[in-house]
Amino acid sequence: MSRFPTDVEAVLRASGWDEGRQVPESSAEAIRIVCAQPGADGSQHVPFPAAEAALAEFGGIFVRQDEPGLQLRRRPFALDPTMAAATAATLADLGRLLGVQLFPLGVEGDGDAVLAIDEQGRVFAVDHAGEWFLGPTLDAALTTLITGLEPPRVTDDGTW
Repeated sequence: MSRFPTDVEAVLRASGWDEGRQVPESSAEAIRIVCAQPGADGSQHVPFPAAEAALAEFGGIFVRQDEPGLQLRRRPFALDPTMAAATAATLADLGRLLGVQLFPLGVEGDGDAVLAIDEQGRVFAVDHAGEWFLGPTLDAALTTLITGLEPPRVTDDGTW
């Protein structure tokens, strides 16, 4: 049984992903770059196993899509944390609300939203309109992004 629905797997494969893909050197370098950029408030990105594993497998993947989805428009996204390195303060704020650490995974659209993972492997998007829960795992979040499912909004009490 596949990890992903057939259509999601096809998009990922067309974007350079394969089952068993690992890019540990480039993901470690991206993590180093991200951690070297402090937030305006002095906060720092700190990697953790869920972020390291996600980037080791999916780091550097860019999904090119821009068409209607199941509920929302399917937008392009990049799993490159260096594109969201300047988000330490923003992700620290959301992390305090959720009671977890967050690490950037990349961006959606033309940098319109930051994609982030927490210590439990849950994935979120942060944009000008709020914070969104993309899925309990990276696989679920990728399915949400690729199919255009509408994610629930994170509320002021840290639930969704």
